Amino acid sequence: METYTREQQETSVQDDPKAKELLRGAFEKTSRWQPDFKGFQADLLINVDGVETKGTVTVNSPKDVTVDIADEALQKWAHSQIGMIATHRGPRSFEESDGKYALTLEGDDKHPMGQRVTINGDGMGSWYRVKDNRITQINRKMPYVAFTINVEESAVTQDQKNLTTRYTVYYFSPKDGSLTNVESFSDTHIRITASDLPATRRIIGYENNAIVTKTLTFENHKML
Repeated sequence: METYTREQQETSVQDDPKAKELLRGAFEKTSRWQPDFKGFQADLLINVDGVETKGTVTVNSPKDVTVDIADEALQKWAHSQIGMIATHRGPRSFEESDGKYALTLEGDDKHPMGQRVTINGDGMGSWYRVKDNRITQINRKMPYVAFTINVEESAVTQDQKNLTTRYTVYYFSPKDGSLTNVESFSDTHIRITASDLPATRRIIGYENNAIVTKTLTFENHKML
């Protein structure tokens, strides 16, 4: 899954305070790097169906990620993955994130994945499901792809925050809604000082008429 940019758009929809409260609760229970986070460096091992490639990674901020690997295609892929991790884990307030949009509730909370919260005016038709102070599903639609992320497992950090460890992404055609691909993600983390940093990421997906398994392994972390 690639990174994406959301832009706030004008909307006449009014905020539902219950929706705001529900999503804020899940947001504040989600693990992120601390506000004074300066970044980290680590050795990197990429394994694609048994073929290993070594490199290094430096994360200064969610928008400043450097991956040093000789293979250009792998470098681009690893940069996208680590950039996505850094974007999702980077420190930010609720008001800087989903809280700046008009939020509304749809239906009731009887769905197995929880209550639906619609994000109005983000330009992506986004809506989530929230259950037990966790965002359990994310839905977005863009001109070139639509996707649904189902969060399947989370860990609880030393700070009593939820940190996703396993999720599946379903990709759809935005034209007819047909399923185009599925990727399964499994993450582990390592605690360094006050930060929970990536330790491994495994992705199982479909490429070129075959099931492909890729892993990222981070070792010898050094805080910046």
